[in-house]
Amino acid sequence: MTQALLAYYQTMGSDHNLKQLVEQIRNWGAELGFTYTAVSDIDLRDTEAQLNIWLDKKFHGEMSYMAHHGTKRTRPEELVPGTIRVITVRMDYLNQPMHKAREVLQNPDKAYISRYALGRDYHKVLRNRLQKLAEQIQNAAGPLGYRAFCDSAPVMEKSLAEKSGQGWLGKHSNIINRHSGSWFFLGELYTDLPLPADRPTTNHCGSCTACIDICPTEAIVAPYVVDARRCISYHTIELQGAIPVEFRKAMGNRIYGCDDCQLVCPWNRYAQLSTEPDFKTRHNLDDINLVELFTWSENEFLDKMEGSPIRRIGHTKWLSNIAVALGNTTTSDSVIEALNSRKDDPSELIREHVLWALNQHL
Repeated sequence: MTQALLAYYQTMGSDHNLKQLVEQIRNWGAELGFTYTAVSDIDLRDTEAQLNIWLDKKFHGEMSYMAHHGTKRTRPEELVPGTIRVITVRMDYLNQPMHKAREVLQNPDKAYISRYALGRDYHKVLRNRLQKLAEQIQNAAGPLGYRAFCDSAPVMEKSLAEKSGQGWLGKHSNIINRHSGSWFFLGELYTDLPLPADRPTTNHCGSCTACIDICPTEAIVAPYVVDARRCISYHTIELQGAIPVEFRKAMGNRIYGCDDCQLVCPWNRYAQLSTEPDFKTRHNLDDINLVELFTWSENEFLDKMEGSPIRRIGHTKWLSNIAVALGNTTTSDSVIEALNSRKDDPSELIREHVLWALNQHL
């Protein structure tokens, strides 16, 4: 903590004043569009032990970054020296009723894209708002040490959210809030502010196993444990090579991510629809045909996906994912024609997925 900041808090003189500051931070967060703002301590010893077990079992697959950075991921003070508290935020992103997502999933001619990726890249949205929040805190409290994160560094954001009372970790490994469900993004401000930490909430999953039962690839191998190597989100976003044949039929029409576990969660009946303009659907991605998406050239893909989280997977991965979905759709002249148009693609990865898809229509 800086000497100026230390002097400021010595002047403040009471826990009551610090609590008032936290309430003011919550108000600023709400003004910036955050559904809720809370404070966590930095004791993640239990999380560190669980993470090490998960890594030892190779459940992270090709996501090697999960094993990098040593203990910085679970010890915030090592990642950002001086950190003693983490201000956590969540922001709702669901922009349409869930029944519309289910309708797309049930139509094999349509492309299903995870609801979080329909609008602007959330990384940029939340980091920009967190930066503004930090500036407001500095204006009130003086110079402080801080760093903003949103799924962009070795940060155990779910654990920090849970510790700060944003919700509890569901059996699908997403954070659930009893008043907002789980359709929200998380963000963090690491800080040297000596704020009083909020208390965790209790777990309300009970005996429910809906998320485990619905998973198309049985990726939730135990309550609260996901084997990424079986997860459709991993295969359509993180995996660099060919999607294993054993999971292709189960992918159905999911070309980017998977929301099945959230769509069946009983707590999501309380989910709030987002009014955030940045999360509005772009290019009709919530209701668009697979064949149409498969015709996009690389330039079209890069242009239309500008500012979208989808852009980072690249055009080759995009087409490979769609090819698998076309292999799972109803046989038609337009589908066969689309697949044949790329059967001699320069990319071996695309050719392999296209050949598999064509074979499904024999």
